[in-house]
Amino acid sequence: MKLSQAIEEKEYIIKKIETDDEELDAFLFSLGCYSGEPITVISHLKGGCIVSIKDGRYNLDRQLADAIIVG
Repeated sequence: MKLSQAIEEKEYIIKKIETDDEELDAFLFSLGCYSGEPITVISHLKGGCIVSIKDGRYNLDRQLADAIIVG
């Protein structure tokens, strides 16, 4: 399932990042967003969602949220 479809306040494990954009992939990696890492959706917004990764909270737009596959 895409991160944009995830239930709020439930922890998921990132399965993979679906993107052909190396810059986007590198950016997500710098946030700690890569396969095997836990991620929690704090809340959904119109344009994306707020997530908790490791010790940080980030606002991801729809494109980023759709690129992150969780399970």
